[in-house]
Amino acid sequence: MKKSKPLLPLFKQFMRDSETGKRLKKNGEKITASTLANYKYVYNNLVKFSEETKFELQVTDITKLTKRELTVEKNYWKKFYKNFTEFMYKKGCYDNYVGFTIKNIRVFFTYLKYEKDIFTGDYHKLFYVRKEEIDILVLSPDQLKFLIHDSTFEEKLTISLRKVKDIFVFGCTTGLRYSDIMLLTNKNFEKTGSDWYVKIKSKKTKTYSFIKLPSYAVTIYKKYEQKNSRIPLFGKMTLFNFNKNLKRMGELAEFTSAIEISREKQGKAKKIAPKKDTKDRFCDKMSSHMMRRTAITTLLILGMPEHLVRKVSGHSHGSSSFNRYVHYAQSYIDIEMDKVHDKLGVY
Repeated sequence: MKKSKPLLPLFKQFMRDSETGKRLKKNGEKITASTLANYKYVYNNLVKFSEETKFELQVTDITKLTKRELTVEKNYWKKFYKNFTEFMYKKGCYDNYVGFTIKNIRVFFTYLKYEKDIFTGDYHKLFYVRKEEIDILVLSPDQLKFLIHDSTFEEKLTISLRKVKDIFVFGCTTGLRYSDIMLLTNKNFEKTGSDWYVKIKSKKTKTYSFIKLPSYAVTIYKKYEQKNSRIPLFGKMTLFNFNKNLKRMGELAEFTSAIEISREKQGKAKKIAPKKDTKDRFCDKMSSHMMRRTAITTLLILGMPEHLVRKVSGHSHGSSSFNRYVHYAQSYIDIEMDKVHDKLGVY
């Protein structure tokens, strides 16, 4: 006889077990705070979906179901996937967010099978996880050089915006993530002969980086060097405030060229229209993510071999995300080559 259980209480248990350490990562480490936050977003979306569409969310152990009941169960999960993803798209979500949500739901079903001994079948494996290719926005080498060297511009900035600029330039040079940069202390900097290096174990990937610093990055380090080696180099600053002030700094730097942004829904690209009587400007899209992207593309554009850039960035040989940077860098090089060819074409 078919016996079903409400899904939402089980998802709450999944979140509790993840938070308390009862459920761990495959490598034995605790689930991170950011992942726990993502689970909460998924749970809230499931609650809203169930309430607004009157779709009853339940799970069934299929081990004793008849053939007819198995067919009914399979159709139930097909209907759930179709209705839930349509619900998310109507809310204005794009492929990356919908795909990420579905990926977490699949993790939940794996938890039910291996940690709660509830075998719901492998129907969740039929849930398609969509991904979209979001446009890569990075500083050009000229823009980066402007931020590094233009003292007149720096004098116009407030103390807080100067700090944001320094953190941003440091990130665009080293390729470190914002979370790693904000954990740097004096202990992460090492001088060998006349050369300075930053050495750090990534908070996200647990990989080690040992990066040689140019003179201007050493100057930034010296500017914020703490007397106490336990105090973070750049102090405390929320990611929200960093991104907010970064956009303001970019506006003052006149990085205001109009740009077109496109996103994908169900694999179809759609241009994102800006608010009425406004244009999307480059500075409005500046964020902490741009630091790492700029570092990688700058190294590629200026001729560093791919395998060395991978070593600096921590990307594996088969990384599809890294290949996007290669393609972007090649497009940039092609544009610059076209400028040269145009000049040579005129006699």
